[in-house]
Amino acid sequence: MIQGRSREIRITAAIAAVMLVAAACGSGASPSPSAAAPASAAPASAAASGAPASAAASAAASAAASAVPAPSYSATSISAAQAYAKTLGNIGGSVSVLAQWGGTEQAQFLAMVKPFEDATGVKVNYTGTRDEPAVLTTGIASGQLPDIAGIPGPAQMQQYAAAGKLQDLSSMLDMSTYQSQTPASLVQLGTVSGKLVGVFLDVSAKGQIWYDPKIVGDLASNPPKTWSDLQTLITQDKSKAQAPWCFSVESGAASGWPGTDVLESFVLHTQGPAYYNNWWAGKVKWTDPGMKADWQQLGQMVAQSYGGANRVLTANFANAGDPLFTTPPGCLFLHQASFITGLGAFANQTKLTDYNFFPFPSITAQYAGAVEGGGDLFGAFHNTPQAAALMKYLVSSQAQTLFVGQGEFLSANKGVANYPNAMNQRLGQILSGATSFVFDASDQMPTPMQTAFYQALLKYIQNPGQLDSILQNLDSVQASSYGQ
Repeated sequence: MIQGRSREIRITAAIAAVMLVAAACGSGASPSPSAAAPASAAPASAAASGAPASAAASAAASAAASAVPAPSYSATSISAAQAYAKTLGNIGGSVSVLAQWGGTEQAQFLAMVKPFEDATGVKVNYTGTRDEPAVLTTGIASGQLPDIAGIPGPAQMQQYAAAGKLQDLSSMLDMSTYQSQTPASLVQLGTVSGKLVGVFLDVSAKGQIWYDPKIVGDLASNPPKTWSDLQTLITQDKSKAQAPWCFSVESGAASGWPGTDVLESFVLHTQGPAYYNNWWAGKVKWTDPGMKADWQQLGQMVAQSYGGANRVLTANFANAGDPLFTTPPGCLFLHQASFITGLGAFANQTKLTDYNFFPFPSITAQYAGAVEGGGDLFGAFHNTPQAAALMKYLVSSQAQTLFVGQGEFLSANKGVANYPNAMNQRLGQILSGATSFVFDASDQMPTPMQTAFYQALLKYIQNPGQLDSILQNLDSVQASSYGQ
């Protein structure tokens, strides 16, 4: 036990040191809305107090979480989570966890694991930092890694697994239970070379079409099933707004990424999941005729967008859909992921009454049930009794019920049904019922390819006539980025 404690102190101290370096050097822009979450104060606390780093990190995480309102869960849900945690045994000791969550998301995570701590006697030492990828990269090289960590994405998961750093979770989880409660597509995404090395704690749905029911009526109960149906609806309702679409791609240094989500929707629903996955993996040329056609679909959306290309390029993505709610309306529809409801004018509107959504319509019928999304993927770098118990708890329906209770998250567990509102309930049903689930393509591309993708979208929006040269340049970047 003393040896385990010493190992955790060394690991957390190493994490703290890397985070201090990252903070001093500055961090790159992230296209994730959660990137604005503050880095953990754990390193500064540890350095200032001289206390063991693991204790300082845990104290700092708790202090940061206490700065936001504590999540409120039903006594029944808490009791159910604690009852399940008791079946894992009175283990004691501690487990280190590294993730990107800060603010309200961190508070929800810590509230979710509290019944586990109370029941098992295991202390969860959480460190939150937006520089997590850099911390893990350094940890892979040094060997100083947390017990459990959020993984930036499936591509990084495969790299960590190939380096022999990730644990085979089949030795830590009840696999029959996990597989029965998790969509097969998510199990597959977490599997490398036949071994389960990653699990999704939560998922987000992408590709939703948002609208104001007061303008176009209730489309949730009878949505346009095909892209052609949507175009008919746009023609029918064109007099109700100044333009069919709201769309914007500005996001500071990461400008362009919102456009990647739109293109990914076209690629997935036109070409299918296999083509989509080969694309981000560098096995489909950007100049492929199917890919060019999907870029042209995006171009048509830009041409039909409120404010034209200038607004698309200059309005921040968080405010892309604000004209939905103006008088008169600026647009009829907005394509965006489920996180948009907490941003811009959406944050001051009422779900279902002022805004609602329908899934991205089918383009090629056989791919109608495909869903694109993101999520928080977790893996284990050490197989300790404490880590194994926490991993079992985190993926359980009892813990997941707490996690989604505040409306910030969607569960990767099919057994979770108590979403706090009807909108999240529908989003959860879409995810659990997906015929295939693909992870955000641009997030899985090598950094040079991803950067070139963002820049290419900006160029295309500004100069659509240059599409051929833009795609040819992306082919060149692809050849060098993937080592072909």
